[in-house]
Amino acid sequence: MQTISNIAPGQRWISETEPELGLGIMLKVEFKRVEVMFPAASEQRVYALDSAPLRRVVLKAGEELETHDGDVLEIDEVVERDKLLVYLCGKREIEESGLADTMSFSRPEDRLLAGRIDDLNTYDVRVDALQRQCEVMKSPVRGFVGGRVDLIPHQMSIAGEVASRLAPRVLLADEVGLGKTIEACLIMHRLHLTGRAERVLILVPEPLLHQWFVELLRRFNLLFSLFDEERCQSLEGQGENPFLDSQLVLCSVGFLAENENRAQQAIEAGWDMLIVDEAHHLEWSEQSASPAYHIVETLAHRTEGLLLLTATPRQLGAEGHFARLRLLDPDRYVDLEKFQQEAEQYEAVAEAVGRLQEGEPLSAEDRKLFTAQSERVHDHCLALDGGDEAAREPLIRELLDAFGTGRVMFRNTRAALQGFPERKASLVDVGSDKMQWLVSLLKKLGEEKVLLICRTRELAEEISEKLQEIININCGHFHEGMTLLQRDRSAAYFSEPDGARILICSEIGSEGRNFQFAHHLVLFDLPEDPELLEQRIGRLDRIGQTETIHIHVPYEKGTRGEFLARWYHEGLNAFEQSLHGATEILRELGGLPENCDDLESFIAKSQAAKEKVSQQLRRGYDRLLELNSSRPGKAAETIDQISTMDENQDSEAFLLRLWDHFGLHVEELVDRSYLLLPGHLITDAFPALPDDGLNVTFDRTRALSREDAAFMSWDHPVARTALELLLTSEAGNASFGVWEGAPQKGILVETYAVVECVAPAKLHSDRFLPVTPIRVQVDHSGADRSNDSRVDGSILRAGNLHKLLDQEKFRRNILPMMLAKSREIASAKMKDIVAAAVAESDARMGVEIDRLVALGEINDHVSEEEIAALRKQRDALHHAISKSGLRLDSVRIIWCQP
Repeated sequence: MQTISNIAPGQRWISETEPELGLGIMLKVEFKRVEVMFPAASEQRVYALDSAPLRRVVLKAGEELETHDGDVLEIDEVVERDKLLVYLCGKREIEESGLADTMSFSRPEDRLLAGRIDDLNTYDVRVDALQRQCEVMKSPVRGFVGGRVDLIPHQMSIAGEVASRLAPRVLLADEVGLGKTIEACLIMHRLHLTGRAERVLILVPEPLLHQWFVELLRRFNLLFSLFDEERCQSLEGQGENPFLDSQLVLCSVGFLAENENRAQQAIEAGWDMLIVDEAHHLEWSEQSASPAYHIVETLAHRTEGLLLLTATPRQLGAEGHFARLRLLDPDRYVDLEKFQQEAEQYEAVAEAVGRLQEGEPLSAEDRKLFTAQSERVHDHCLALDGGDEAAREPLIRELLDAFGTGRVMFRNTRAALQGFPERKASLVDVGSDKMQWLVSLLKKLGEEKVLLICRTRELAEEISEKLQEIININCGHFHEGMTLLQRDRSAAYFSEPDGARILICSEIGSEGRNFQFAHHLVLFDLPEDPELLEQRIGRLDRIGQTETIHIHVPYEKGTRGEFLARWYHEGLNAFEQSLHGATEILRELGGLPENCDDLESFIAKSQAAKEKVSQQLRRGYDRLLELNSSRPGKAAETIDQISTMDENQDSEAFLLRLWDHFGLHVEELVDRSYLLLPGHLITDAFPALPDDGLNVTFDRTRALSREDAAFMSWDHPVARTALELLLTSEAGNASFGVWEGAPQKGILVETYAVVECVAPAKLHSDRFLPVTPIRVQVDHSGADRSNDSRVDGSILRAGNLHKLLDQEKFRRNILPMMLAKSREIASAKMKDIVAAAVAESDARMGVEIDRLVALGEINDHVSEEEIAALRKQRDALHHAISKSGLRLDSVRIIWCQP
């Protein structure tokens, strides 16, 4: 950059690392910092003066400029007034502030005329990179493909549905162990990479902080900043808001709930997406709400995207469930009583959908109930009556959409998904000596890993102390008396093959942690809440578990422990099967008795209550959620697209060439796996690599089985940054080659121009029009030779461009003519590309708007605000894409010699 004395507000600057932002306006220069506004992208940036990647825009006489009004004028003279430039164009004076915000300033033709060219290989790498960038940006699985995760249909189904929404606000409520965290991360990763969620705040219970941090980094290469009081104090400086220091922030709910000042700073920082894990801990009633609930409610009100995660959405009853939903849409969920009444129609909807899935038509009662309220349902019914079986699936979707629960909540269950390991319970009357029983069990199990959970820290410490007195065994601990780091280390020690044999947890080990490598769970005591029991078992019974889960329940006859053990096992079968509707069952029973004189009678009553509630849920609420949460067809399509990208070895070969261009040293290890070493990097901007290198693999299966191998894809920072660094630099944008043995003598000019849509990132315009390259080739007569086969760079040799440039006729007449002809051809092609993108954008947005309008007439899950926002987005996309511009990216001159 220039010295601070030469910089002034109002000057026009461009970012060399983010040219897609368009033309910037200098706002402030102070304290060795500059602040620049990029109007075209609706972005504002603050840079350190000595390292800002900015270049002053200074046009010269003879060049053309474009005004805000779209006028293109030739510059006659440039004058400076008060550090600002004024361009004299005929009788008009255009101040630099009047330049169009979408102007582009990458000029490979200037490098050609100056004789500054790159080798032929670098040019080839660049033009290949242009095409790769276009494919990646438009891909519907961008952000999904890079996750180091198994491609599981129900997870991909939910991620695809939610990430497609303008502003996702949903409750992810899969049963324990089915992967809610993965679903949330997939959604957030896609929104983040496509620019729709640049600032993300994740709030979790304090014991889960490090687990989330590691999962985000290990699975998605996202480095979140962990915020606590110590970090906030270190960042505050001169009264600055510490939460503005990072784009991706992870902190505990309790930290904000206990500190009003930090909570207010977090609220004021502004976020694009908020994710809240274990959301059932947010306490609310019609009379009062907890501090944590108040904070999340305020954040949710100010944040467009919101994901709430809980495996037990109804743990606190209808009131607690309603409390979660009103965070998502306070205008829709206003009245608790109305919400409860609404659920009464779910059974009828589920039964109608069931009949359709079995190949039957809607009954007369169904038609009376649904078609009068929905014109779309009526139309699909008529089509089905006329023999159009293709209308059956849209009709099912319409019923679920219009009359079901799927707009704001997604829940998958083990029963619906199948394929989970068996759970076997072993209830043992151990008398008064549980410790001796535990010792015997551990001896019997040999080297098997055992997870033990009890209610309190005091009991966990007592068990550990007594166990160590009796036998010598590697034992880990996990309770609230330990620091977060100590708990993480203990959990890691338990996971190691030669680590702890048994991990003894207090109740805080019941949520969030993944111990599926163990197959034995000891429930040393039992919780009074069935939902909490399922949370405990869910530490082992989760995706990734490969063995039968053995649940050991010791109790003493005649105690509360025996009552709970037998009630759970005989009354609810809660040890060996996931329990649905626990809260409703307890309500049906009138709660648990303090003393139970007739246990057999209470067990029988519980069995009846469980069957009644299960029938209701299977027919209604749960059935609707399952139908809407897992869409196998759509999921299969997404998985197929991801698998195609995984297996694309052309992309792999190109990345190897790209890394080689930057001087990265690449060693092949095994098939599709490599060691990346810093080597002799040509730029400091390349992502930092460990001194001993980065082990990467393009094989998803290998990445999932090898913790030491990073999964490489176009979503990985090393791939994304390499592509970005090349295409935002001048490397390869001007080249010259000699074609010996050409069919005829002459000169060819090959150009690659790119169609660019400069628009705010939140519009995600590149799904319709990514930066799209247009190849044009003309000969020295100006004839269009674009349809000729592209000249393979390998048959060209380097030559002396100055032999051509020294010829005044070529430099002043022929080359400008060829470039002008190339631009004319590219401009004509651009019109078709832009028109197609506008049509696709209008059509896709129009379908979604029509759907929501029809849906909103009968289902107030859809708000007027959501429809209005979608219309606004459609219009903004139409305008932005229509205004797309053409920028010459690269030029190669080919001297043909027969």
